[in-house]
Amino acid sequence: MQTFSKIISVAALSTALALGFGAGARAEQKTDFKVAWSIYVGWMPWGYAADHGIVKKWADKYGIKIEVTQFNDYVESMNQYTAGAFDAVTLTNMDGLSIPAAGGVDTTAVIVGDFSNGNDAVILKDKASLADVKGQNVNLVEFSVSHYLMARALESIKLTERDVKVVNTSDADMVAAYKTPEVTAVVTWNPLVSTILEDPTAKKVFDSSQIPGEIIDLMVANTGVLKDNPNFGKALAGIWYETAALMTADSAEGKAAREAMGSASGTDLKGYEAQLAVTRLFDKAADAVAFTASPNLPKTMDLVRNFLFEKGLLGNGAPSADVIGIEMPDGKVLGDAGNVKLRFTETYMKAAADGAL
Repeated sequence: MQTFSKIISVAALSTALALGFGAGARAEQKTDFKVAWSIYVGWMPWGYAADHGIVKKWADKYGIKIEVTQFNDYVESMNQYTAGAFDAVTLTNMDGLSIPAAGGVDTTAVIVGDFSNGNDAVILKDKASLADVKGQNVNLVEFSVSHYLMARALESIKLTERDVKVVNTSDADMVAAYKTPEVTAVVTWNPLVSTILEDPTAKKVFDSSQIPGEIIDLMVANTGVLKDNPNFGKALAGIWYETAALMTADSAEGKAAREAMGSASGTDLKGYEAQLAVTRLFDKAADAVAFTASPNLPKTMDLVRNFLFEKGLLGNGAPSADVIGIEMPDGKVLGDAGNVKLRFTETYMKAAADGAL
């Protein structure tokens, strides 16, 4: 089954540096735009929209061209965006801060597409309580959202990472690793979670529904490109909400869309719908606007930036978690207001909600 890797690593940062880390897409008025995406339940609509004429429809409306490219390697898609080869990319809130923003590329979240509401989980072998994780080796993708989830899980029971030992394990190896006798605890995401939980020894003891709204999946764009080309942002919003409405419809067309997205992601209709069930998909623009404007978002980003700072992922020699500014929709900034590199805006989602696209 094809998976993607929500991973932040020193290797990824090094790759981005080699590609021209921090170059960013050149800001200017233009008509051709490039969008990168990778396989994940909440990002499948982008591939479907490209394959079924929805991307072309909205691009044509604004007199532009949008090329949508699927990456099998999630990290590479972010590195390419950071290097300026793409104008927009799908990524998580955490990865957006640690890779393009930390690399100096001013980035804006155009679409807040969903948050993980059970897609990511802590699983123990033959143990039913989270407290049983103490003293165990925990297999996970280091510095990924799985690492973040584990940190939050441990915090919920007054433990810290010192109480366990992290074993860095590729997502591609996770299912096979779980089947070995020496692996007794894993943290991963769907569809791997569903596969591992088919084993009768596997017990889910914590998942992302217990930290709702913290693992957020976005479509982001280069801020300069967006500023000079607002129609690009409007087209992205139009594409997203038309496709999301179609895929969530209780109709033959909706079922066919979900089936196509499931197949494209390496599963079937049942598997894809099971993943959707633990994803809070923002198919309605008004709900996305409310979530983005919520006072919970700054709290979440504060948790995320502090986690990244503790892991040394906000740049070499970063003196504190304040090194990068994160701007909220109301203009308030977490961190350095003179170095804002990640921005959340309601602009394009609100236009969709108001029927103004």
